[in-house]
Amino acid sequence: MDEKNIQQQGEQQQFVQRDYKNDQTVRWCPGCGNHAILNVLHKSMAELGIPPHMTAVISGIGCSSRLPYYMSTYAFHTIHGRGGAVASGFKTANPEMTVWQVSGDGDCLAIGGNHFIHEVRRNMDLNLLLLNNKIYGLTKGQYSPTSARGFVSKSSPYGTVEDPFIPAELVFGARGTFFARSIDMELKISQECMVAAVKHTGCSVVEILQNCMIFNDGIHKHIADRAFRADRTIHLVHGEKMVYGKDNDKGLVQDGFGLKAVTIGQDGYTLDDVLVHDAHCRDYFLHQQLAMMDGTDLPVALGVIRDVEAPSYETCVAQQVEEAKAKHGFSCLRDVILTGDTWEVK
Repeated sequence: MDEKNIQQQGEQQQFVQRDYKNDQTVRWCPGCGNHAILNVLHKSMAELGIPPHMTAVISGIGCSSRLPYYMSTYAFHTIHGRGGAVASGFKTANPEMTVWQVSGDGDCLAIGGNHFIHEVRRNMDLNLLLLNNKIYGLTKGQYSPTSARGFVSKSSPYGTVEDPFIPAELVFGARGTFFARSIDMELKISQECMVAAVKHTGCSVVEILQNCMIFNDGIHKHIADRAFRADRTIHLVHGEKMVYGKDNDKGLVQDGFGLKAVTIGQDGYTLDDVLVHDAHCRDYFLHQQLAMMDGTDLPVALGVIRDVEAPSYETCVAQQVEEAKAKHGFSCLRDVILTGDTWEVK
């Protein structure tokens, strides 16, 4: 949805956070990262000012997929892995609506994996929140498609022998036009990503690294802990230097075909050597490198990593329908059915 349409929809009435909440008791475990994500989603919707009746929140199955119950918008709690299919159909039939899809790493990338890559490939104008805690929480602690090799769980007591999916890699492989990332406790960055996702026309994927207190507590601690978060993550902002660190003295520079983390003022590196983030570059080579950084030698990238323009699926479908009507004189479904070869069964 473009900014002009958002502005027009919000002109008649100013909305606040409580307009998007309902009176249901939130039923997640105390300390679950989903609480923060829900709060930020309400705030993001208020900032955007799109009326609740012009908003739909659709999910599959899982802990994160309970989120539609806590929205004062249209909402659908569908079936395991099929949130993407329902959201795609809903958006195509109702292109004027703002559609959010909420999914977990298991729901979205295992049984829902095929729907995920195709809604990204088609560039559906959806805002997909992928909440990644690297575990199946609702079914009590089995490893998920994003669990690391060797991860010990109820379904892998001796450690998994599989390499994980990296959500960003799937998005870029499916020619995605928007990818952003945050951490559940980074409320400001999460809101920045959600608002940017809606302003982007096309499939917007926002991965939020989320903590599961019960079955995978501390899975993101190596980057999320306040003691060293500033040195192991980098907040990317379009048009700004890729600088990070608690003293803003570290930066990313080009190193051959790769990236390198340096300390500004040491080994001959100056601020001029540090790369400037370009989220709008059509070539995704650098975007993918940024998204694949893992917090060891290079910091985990947060914020909007990729945001490029491309035609959205439902817009093209609507245009195609109008062209067919004009060309063939269709006025109803019967006209379409009776076009071409017909026969009578006796």
